[in-house]
Amino acid sequence: MQETQELTRALSSRLATIEKEAWAKPSLKNEMPVVPETVSHPDNGRSPVPTLPSNDTDDWEIDYSQLKFIQKVANGSFGDLFQGTYCGQDVAIKILKPERLNENLQREFLQEVFIMRKVRHKNVVQFIGACTMPPNLCIVTEFMSGGSVYDYLHKQKAVLKMPMLLRVAIDVSKGMDYLHQNKIIHRDLKAANLLMDENEVVKVADFGVARVQAQSGVMTAETGTYRWMAPEVIEHKPYDYKADVFSFGIVLWELLTGKVPYADLTPLQAAVGVVQKGLRPAIPRNIHPKLMELMQKCWKADPAERPDFTVITTLLKVVLKEVNEELEEESKRPKDSKKHGGLFSSFKRSAVR
Repeated sequence: MQETQELTRALSSRLATIEKEAWAKPSLKNEMPVVPETVSHPDNGRSPVPTLPSNDTDDWEIDYSQLKFIQKVANGSFGDLFQGTYCGQDVAIKILKPERLNENLQREFLQEVFIMRKVRHKNVVQFIGACTMPPNLCIVTEFMSGGSVYDYLHKQKAVLKMPMLLRVAIDVSKGMDYLHQNKIIHRDLKAANLLMDENEVVKVADFGVARVQAQSGVMTAETGTYRWMAPEVIEHKPYDYKADVFSFGIVLWELLTGKVPYADLTPLQAAVGVVQKGLRPAIPRNIHPKLMELMQKCWKADPAERPDFTVITTLLKVVLKEVNEELEEESKRPKDSKKHGGLFSSFKRSAVR
């Protein structure tokens, strides 16, 4: 009992230290929104999401005994992911394996709790609470019944029609723009970390390696996944939020092709190619020229030349409007002419150059 209490105090102390050292107070322009007492979902008939306080109390601490586990969704070396319920709400429970707990994993856990309890956006997976009482260390979030975009693309072999593809990209861009406005760098943006709800709304997830950007504006230390990683991160150079923009360009390519980037290379070979040879995924044929230009800008070797997510969101909305207008025009054409319809409305996953 004494050992448990000491570890609990250590966890609480460490979390307080992270908050004191890492959270750079944003300007009024970037101030975090006030969190409402409850966030209800009147359209789907589910119970209100439990209260998440915006102050520094420990009200987000969840009583482990109140969690009900339904089924294991995924497992990993350091933890397991379960579907469950909490206070009548469907939730996802990410629980760490006690036998694998070490200082680095503990810090990553606390960092994720620290960041997730600070954010609230419709395109970021909603934090509900956490258990920080050893040995049951876990993070509880809303349950995303649609699964990951990665599984949708690569396991279900789904083909995204252009309007839906653009809506997915816009959702991701909005979520990332919100994080960046609040000085949070995700550092591991990829299709596997993008989750879909029952209405096909996509939300950014998995903040295990996310960090609050230092006041200096740059960060160091390698993280993320090589196939999606920006060259400056691969090379252990200082980097900023534009590293996420590079990763978004790879995600956009995934959405357009349904393929894993650099599938014919090992992750390390891909990383070497990106840094030393300027390797980038092959541009798909017959895509909207504005999407091609956007991907190429996101992939720029110089981070300063990459657009930010505010610009990206605006551009994607323009493309979506153009595609919808073309689809509307096509629907008005005689049936015999529809087989010669517009290029972008009939987009399918195509071969890459």
